[in-house]
Amino acid sequence: MKSQEEELLDKQGEDLKPDLSWNQALLATTAPLIQNISHTQLQQLSPAALAYLGDAIYELYVRMSYLLPLRRSDAYHRLVVAQVRAETQALHLRSLTPYLRASELEIVRRGRNAATGRPKRVDPEIYQQATSLEALIGYLYLTDFPRLTELLQKISLETEE
Repeated sequence: MKSQEEELLDKQGEDLKPDLSWNQALLATTAPLIQNISHTQLQQLSPAALAYLGDAIYELYVRMSYLLPLRRSDAYHRLVVAQVRAETQALHLRSLTPYLRASELEIVRRGRNAATGRPKRVDPEIYQQATSLEALIGYLYLTDFPRLTELLQKISLETEE
């Protein structure tokens, strides 16, 4: 006997296509949370704090990007983990660099310099690049959500398992 999840997966049709607007809408619903942060408070946030926030926002974006078409939980997990790895984040940063403004490049630089306590499995330069991407995402989430959305849409997420 099939589980409800398996039945849904079996019935999945071509009509279940991801809609980027709902992805953006969910991220945008957190906008009221950031309205309470003043410019002074924003200036006081360290690059590590921005990367901490950016990590969460980036993972949420990736998770939502893979939500449709329907998959089994282990497939979701494999797809998301592949995209949130430091190596993949470093590739994404390199792909975005030509599109970044001077102020954004400065945040990337600050994020790179803030990367400490590297995991043993990751090259230090890769870890710095991943932290830089996360810091940029955290910063743009707090300061310029439309720009964050624009840049995230330029990232090519893997579509195959």
